[in-house]
Amino acid sequence: MKTKNILIELIERLNDYELEAQQTGTTVNMTDFLGYLNSRYVHESVTSRELGGDFKNYEPEEGNGQNTDISILIVLLFRYAKGYIKKALKDSMIKTADEFSFLITLLTFDSLSKTELIQKQVMEKTSGTEIINRLLKLGLLEQYQDEVDKRSIRVKISPSGRVELFKILPQMRTVSQIVAGNLTVNEKNMLAYMLRKLEHFHNDIYLNKKDNNLEELI
Repeated sequence: MKTKNILIELIERLNDYELEAQQTGTTVNMTDFLGYLNSRYVHESVTSRELGGDFKNYEPEEGNGQNTDISILIVLLFRYAKGYIKKALKDSMIKTADEFSFLITLLTFDSLSKTELIQKQVMEKTSGTEIINRLLKLGLLEQYQDEVDKRSIRVKISPSGRVELFKILPQMRTVSQIVAGNLTVNEKNMLAYMLRKLEHFHNDIYLNKKDNNLEELI
């Protein structure tokens, strides 16, 4: 009879999910429904720490507490990852997560213009150019003039860059395992889906609307 009770509860949850989807104007699909279920039951089995203290100076608007937690948690996880990456790179010519990201991206392309590479890293042009120049100075990148657009400079990973990158890949794989932490395979799949969904949303803003103010973006 336990199975019957689970099915009844599942149908009730499906009905709640469908009503919420109608209110928000989102499309009903299995992947989002699984995410909806996880969000309702995850608190029962997960041990976590409070992000703030007990003293509250204000009451957050309905739903805004979750939005704030998501923003804070993403920042904290990024900082944890940076710490692990620093350990992985301690004996390498590659010194930062950004430098690693530039090189690993170029490993999957024959070449990219400097602008294309910087955009793929979602960085400001000045900061991205500084990283490219450091990698060029170290001999980990090569640059040359675009044959079609003479005003454009293209970059590619150098043979030395490949060697240096492959040296640290085992440590970076270890970093990935540590960052994924104690998540199950199913939880990793669900998190990867949700993060891709968020990244797609924000990448559109970065490419097409980054000069808009916050009121316009919301």
